[in-house]
Amino acid sequence: MNTLRTLGRKRLLVAALLATGPLGAALAQPASARLDLSPCKLPGVEHGALCGVLKRPLDPAQASGRQIDLHVAVLPALARNKQPDPVFFFAGGPGQSAINLAGQLSGVLGRFLNRRDLVLIDQRGTGKSAPLICDARPQATLPMAEMGNASALKRLTECRARLEGLPHGDLRRYTTTIAMQDADAVRAALGAERINLVGGSYGTRAALEYMRQFPQRVRRAVIDGVAPPDMVLPAAFSRDGQAALDAMFGACEKERACAARWPTLRADWRTLLASLPREVSVQHPLSGVTERVTLDRELLLGVVRAPLYAPALVSGLPAAIDAAARGGRFEPLIGLAWTVVGNRNLQLAEGQHYSVVCSEDGPQLEAGAGDAPGADLGDTYAAMYRGMCRTWPRGEVPADFYRIPQAGAATLVMSGGADPVTPSRHGERVAQALGAKARHVVVAEAGHGLLGLGCLRDVVFRFVDAVDDTAALAVETGCAGSVPRPRAFMPPGVAAPASGGAR
Repeated sequence: MNTLRTLGRKRLLVAALLATGPLGAALAQPASARLDLSPCKLPGVEHGALCGVLKRPLDPAQASGRQIDLHVAVLPALARNKQPDPVFFFAGGPGQSAINLAGQLSGVLGRFLNRRDLVLIDQRGTGKSAPLICDARPQATLPMAEMGNASALKRLTECRARLEGLPHGDLRRYTTTIAMQDADAVRAALGAERINLVGGSYGTRAALEYMRQFPQRVRRAVIDGVAPPDMVLPAAFSRDGQAALDAMFGACEKERACAARWPTLRADWRTLLASLPREVSVQHPLSGVTERVTLDRELLLGVVRAPLYAPALVSGLPAAIDAAARGGRFEPLIGLAWTVVGNRNLQLAEGQHYSVVCSEDGPQLEAGAGDAPGADLGDTYAAMYRGMCRTWPRGEVPADFYRIPQAGAATLVMSGGADPVTPSRHGERVAQALGAKARHVVVAEAGHGLLGLGCLRDVVFRFVDAVDDTAALAVETGCAGSVPRPRAFMPPGVAAPASGGAR
């Protein structure tokens, strides 16, 4: 059916949309599983979209009990004769809204839209799907004095009590396992026999769980920045963040211009840490208000960790650390951090975030599982989650959830070597567990998330578009080895050596 013609209709039934597809009326769903789609406009999406709501039980064990609205958006393929297997994108976090990323994804994954629909689901607890949002204010606008663990624990405890009073406030019902049952219900309502999965960050855990529960429904899978189910997220944060921080110092020492400008950078960093806590005056990067803040180790490490996600921001860390350590100016560091913290696309539904992490990672964290902390980053993140998860309601997680399934369809695993949260050590282990149908691609100098890299976008498209698994696994990925690490940023007035700072 012509999608452009379809967009002109006032109201659509997905069953009718796909009536000319290979499944036809045979996959007509019962009334309770019908997904009504209507034309909608999503910010940043050039072409029209289709939006709708699928009713789902809050508690899967009580199918006729309380229902929640699962919000779905479809970016339709432009071709008259489109492929029958859409691309489902699973967002990160946990806590991100996939639909809020529609504008960004229409560019990053836009090539798929020539012949495949792109399906975005606001996972339960996120976006408009029974949202579990703690504070309407973006976190980036909070006073810096409220960014520490103690303030966060107080705020989240109050939030939990409020969320539990909502009609959908049974916080045990937001696990990844239940969310992937929702995703398969969307697949069924769309009439697709098989789908292609693309997941980023926490979305890779979601994709792996979908593959475990519904292997026969997966045609192809791409997981970018892998957070496996047995990772113990809060414990891994410290080790992986420390490795990325150490890599930044090592890169500066190998780059002639950086080493010449900041020859004692690593020692200056240690001196800065040793000087804490101390009172400092800093200007809030969004409000412009100058605040008097007690800068402790926890706050400084959080500020430094945020830019490590993106190599372009990492390039500014040597100058920013020097300004703080030698000049007592913390605005450069805070400005880099707020480039990440202030990104609206990265805002999380904190209630859903803790419902997932406390259910899935909390028991292992309390049992002492996971990685040893990094030398500088220490136990800060794990302690925060342990404190919050002591009282946060936990959903039931099946034992098999922690088992990485052997892939039944070709799966592309992608990792950034400089990623501070899901580096290649996780991707390598997952690729081995997935078996012969998995291929691991590592971009040594990339940070968190590779879908935005031009050459990798093409790899992902050709991988999914390949006629069969053998062809997909044979897709050329050599461009991954040619992505360079950005050179250290040199403040104005600082001349680099004539060689250009070659390593």
